[in-house]
Amino acid sequence: MIQRVLTAIVFVILFNCTVFAQQQILIPMDASQSNHLKAYGVVFNQITDGYPVKWLLNYRGGSFMATVDNDIIRKSRLRNVTFETLSTASATSIIREVERTGSNTSLVNLEKAPKIAVYTPDQALPWDDAVTLALTYAEVEYDKIWDIEVLEGKLDEYDWLHMHHEDFTGQFGKFWASYRNMPWYIAQVRQMEAMANTLGYNKVSDQKKAVARTIKEYVGRGGFLFAMCSGTDTFDIALASEGLDIAPSQFDGDAVDPNAQDDLDYSKTLAFEDFNIIIDPYEYEHADIDVPVQIQQVDETLDYFTLFEFSAKWDPVPTMLTQNHVSSIKGFYGQTTAFRSNKVKSSVVVLAEAPGREQVKYIHGNYGLGTWTFYAGHDPEDYTHRVNDPPTDLDLHPNSPGYRLILNNILFPAAKKKKRKT
Repeated sequence: MIQRVLTAIVFVILFNCTVFAQQQILIPMDASQSNHLKAYGVVFNQITDGYPVKWLLNYRGGSFMATVDNDIIRKSRLRNVTFETLSTASATSIIREVERTGSNTSLVNLEKAPKIAVYTPDQALPWDDAVTLALTYAEVEYDKIWDIEVLEGKLDEYDWLHMHHEDFTGQFGKFWASYRNMPWYIAQVRQMEAMANTLGYNKVSDQKKAVARTIKEYVGRGGFLFAMCSGTDTFDIALASEGLDIAPSQFDGDAVDPNAQDDLDYSKTLAFEDFNIIIDPYEYEHADIDVPVQIQQVDETLDYFTLFEFSAKWDPVPTMLTQNHVSSIKGFYGQTTAFRSNKVKSSVVVLAEAPGREQVKYIHGNYGLGTWTFYAGHDPEDYTHRVNDPPTDLDLHPNSPGYRLILNNILFPAAKKKKRKT
């Protein structure tokens, strides 16, 4: 009798373990998902802990499938992330549907989470960063690095780098005209000038251009770069103006090179070409790459941009970068609001554009062994975010399609299998 009872208990345990091992969880990313942004964090931390996840491209908004392990169900419940448990048969049926020939769906295995760095100073700034807000809300770990770490070669410790509201031309964001008497601006200029001096540069502009070149080299070795707002166009402007002085005397104490515009080298840039730099210190813009909000001539309620649809099987990277539960997303501006179409290189992949207007919002490209992605605008859920405005509360926007594009960018490197050279 005792033997039969023990045998039955062992059978039940083995049966339950087998069912548990076979059971899959589906995290839908369509309109049924209660918290899209937290879902990215659940997936990212799952692969960080060594548990692979399947990304089902173009299936229900770019859903995720994983084996029920690492306590993923409890973690999803705690974060109000919608999920569905699947039998082996149901999971197999979905995978077959996704991989079916002729469908615009595909499966990508996410295997190793990238190590993330955010290019930002330690001191507080009078604006926030949409990417750090998204990473913090999704509970994704990242390190902060700044110019010293970049120039010391620390970038090779990371797979993915983000830069946001930055001015790589050394003109301090061109805030001089409006904020030159503000304590935060004065403090920022002094700190940057002191750092340039410590690092052996005569001017901040020389130091920032060296940082831009170092980041470009990092991408060439296989790094993943994601930039928003002025971290996009000022980066390319700095690369094109290597060896030139394009900063008016208000920023560096001496005059601009008289032939600076003619001597720009567009072959050194990642995304933009044929742009004209704006020398006037009273002008907020750095160049005519950006489409200022003042000349967009469209009401905020009508300001949308549209994601392109790519072949999931033949173009997996742009497909990953554009996964969403909607195809049309509310516009938002920043120091760099949108990119003029005629300034974007023909080799660049346009991921999203503003219909009926000659401007693009979201672009991607390759350089060397790495990739870069530029996303114009400052905060996807704050149309007119300004200096000293409070940070966006993402608890109010858990399903933000604009923020989803940011978080797509931290996942797609996990699907890359080639080892980055150092």
